[in-house]
Parts: sequence; C-alpha cells; structure tokens
Amino acid sequence: MWFKNLYFFTFTRPFALSEDQLEKHLAEHLFTPCGSTEQSHFGWVNALGKHGHSTVHSANGNLLICARKEEKILPAPVVKDMIEAKIAQLEVEQARSATKKEREQFKEDIIFELLPRAFSRVTDTHAYINAEHNLIVVNSGSRGKAEDLLALLRKVIGTLPVTSVSPEKAPDELMTDWLNEKSIGDNFTLGMEAEFHALGDDGAVVRVKNQDLDSDEIKTHLDADKYVVKLALEWDEAMSFILCDDLAIKRLKFFDVLQEQNDDIDGDDVIAKLDADFALMAGEINRLINDLLAEFNVKATDYLES
Repeated sequence: MWFKNLYFFTFTRPFALSEDQLEKHLAEHLFTPCGSTEQSHFGWVNALGKHGHSTVHSANGNLLICARKEEKILPAPVVKDMIEAKIAQLEVEQARSATKKEREQFKEDIIFELLPRAFSRVTDTHAYINAEHNLIVVNSGSRGKAEDLLALLRKVIGTLPVTSVSPEKAPDELMTDWLNEKSIGDNFTLGMEAEFHALGDDGAVVRVKNQDLDSDEIKTHLDADKYVVKLALEWDEAMSFILCDDLAIKRLKFFDVLQEQNDDIDGDDVIAKLDADFALMAGEINRLINDLLAEFNVKATDYLES
C-alpha cells in the first residue's frame, strides 16, 4: 500500500464526485482478463486488492482507486523472424517483393496466431484523489503510465480537468539554487545523491551517489554551470526521495518511525491495517506535496480556474 513513486496533478476545476458517485462511474469499465486473441485489457479493480470489496476506498478525504492492465507479451525478434520468413516464401513462390500492405497483413496474421500462446503481464497502478488539497496522486515511476490512468479515469467520468504543476521558477533552477545558496526549506534536508547536466544537447551528465552535496567536488560542478536535474532529499524526518526536474518523486521511502505508528493494529484485521496505512501515507504525502510546492511559492489550489 505504501506508494514508491509519485506523479501528482492538480485539478483546474474542483473535483466534486462523492465516493459512491465515483464508484458508479468506475463500475462502467471494470477490468476483465484478455481473451485468447486479445492483446491488452485495461480497467478498474478493487482499490484494496483481493482484500477489498469496492473500486473506491475512502480514508480522511482521500479516495483510493486502482487500474489494472493486462498485456500479452510477444517477443519482437520472434515476430520479426516470422514476418521475414513469410516474405521470403512469397518472393520464392511469386518471384516478386512483398507490398507494404502484404507486410502489414503478415504481421497481423502472425500476432493473431501467437496471441493464444503468449504470456501475460499484469500491472496494477494505484492513485488517490484528495479534493480538499486539489490533488490526484499516482503511484507510478512512468509518466506515461500515470497519464494512462488519468485517461481511463477521464473516459469513465466524462471529464477530468487536471494539469501538471508548472511553477514560475523551473525545478532544475530551484534545485540548483538549493545547492548554490544553501537555501532549502526548513522541513527538507539534502541527501547524498544528485544528477547534474551541462548546458546544451551534448552537454556532460554527472551522477553522484553517497556524496556530500556540500562538498568542494559538487561546488566544482556548479561553478562549471552544471544544473541539477535530480536531487536526493529527506523531508520532516519522515521520508526520503529523489526529486526530478519534472517534479516527479522517485524512490520514495517512508522511515520506520512513520510506518510503525500502525503496529498496534491487529495483524489479522487486514482491512483495518490497509485502511490505517493508506490514511497515514496519504496524509503525509499531501503534507509533503504542499511543503514542496511552497518552495516554489505556489499551492495546488492556485490552478483552479476562477
């Protein structure tokens, strides 16, 4: 239940659906497994997995949802080899080259033939909505997968007016200032990892790990006009993460002192433990995002259209 990577978005119009209303919308597009000749399926599943009974789980104003995607795995080299064999056979039998349309038909036929025997890859992507904080937070290390979830949600709701946060001061510029000017906010402390880029498309890329970011070596990179695109941070003695220049939060780790707050819950009551962990996690993530945006002098509610 503890999220590991975050992409967060703000609403440009208030999210007004209740838990029951949202659940009714999600019920219109529940996940079903792929048929033997289908390549992929995408739909909603129980928010708490096998322990849950609904597609929406609410805790302290946070609405948890989960999208499941099944994809049939067809190795590209195998498909390519089979297409080339078909083309070679046609050239021998008809003494001519295959047309573009024939090549495309060969590919379609081969995929259709292989799909019933293909392995499946199933992935779940969780997200939660908090209307009060004007946020939707997706647990994904890939922006594309995060946007896939948003697209599916938009499809079932009919509209989903969200946007990425675009502060006036670019994240790479502010992160560079944090190292140059030692000006990071009180709730944040520097970690021991960063990535620097030099200006220009062919500029140098420097990655440091287990390195004091206040050291002379780091200052040398900054003096050479390199700018920070990834930066390890700790927040409020509760979690650590990598902040990226698109405001993605990667490798999020909650400290034991936080996770242990729910240790007194009966381990046999799985739903109660999942509910408490989600409520605790979402509350801390909301505070983190608000603190992070404050460093950019913006709030999530600033993106609401007047």
